[in-house]
Amino acid sequence: MTKSPKHACVIGWPIEHSRSPAIHGYWLARYGIDGTYTKRAVPPDTVETFFTSLASEGLSGCNVTIPFKETAFRLVDERDASATAVGAANTLWIEGGKLHASNTDTYGYMTYLGLEAEDWSRRDAPVSILGAGGAARAIIHGFLEAGVSEIRLFNRSAERAEVLAQAFGPRIKVMPWDQRSRASTEASVLVNTTSVGLKGAGSLDLDFTDFHPDCIVSDIVYAPLETGLIRDARRHGLRTVDGLGMLLHQAVPGFEKWFGVRPEVTDELYDRIAADIEGA
Repeated sequence: MTKSPKHACVIGWPIEHSRSPAIHGYWLARYGIDGTYTKRAVPPDTVETFFTSLASEGLSGCNVTIPFKETAFRLVDERDASATAVGAANTLWIEGGKLHASNTDTYGYMTYLGLEAEDWSRRDAPVSILGAGGAARAIIHGFLEAGVSEIRLFNRSAERAEVLAQAFGPRIKVMPWDQRSRASTEASVLVNTTSVGLKGAGSLDLDFTDFHPDCIVSDIVYAPLETGLIRDARRHGLRTVDGLGMLLHQAVPGFEKWFGVRPEVTDELYDRIAADIEGA
């Protein structure tokens, strides 16, 4: 009996910038799967209706991006541990007649970090995180699960950082934004989770002069691939991890849920999406 094609999509408002269709389209072609993955701009006043009508629209599930991750988390029937820890969902699928949710940003970030810097945890040193939004929550969850003993959190709004620290417990130390360089010199990893550097805008003004030579500097911004933060860290001889790998790896669990195949993040896929970013 011929299997029916499967369909999934990514939703957001706006959604034009999303590269998820290119990623999933690559995998659909590579594995010869009869299916589609599209993007949909969903106005905020219709998003609840969209979530409740996923099955009736013939969708196996969807990715969720800004500004709907918290709404998705609230409306689903079942949430996995990652979504619960972060309080937001970016991947939805239908299973057993129920709408399930995960947050795969944690998986995407930690997987790529481990591939690019396998020894990131060899020193018993703090991790520094810049920003206190949803991405910071996902990445903090990942580092805590990995056993990091102290995470130093820097955010322009100290109040927002304190709320996040209270949610995750005593291993999170909120520190003043103006100490982001001085208090990170011994860090094993420094991560930018803010939008500073997106499309080359703004600067984090970090001074890497006294940083430990084994520190890994990571930026979740992937457009451009070499942000100002990454460029400055490289100038000081530090290893860096770009944001594109997180984007690619976070897509893996959703594709498996919707289309039944665990896809591989290949060099060819990385190069294809990187070329699209650089050509935009």
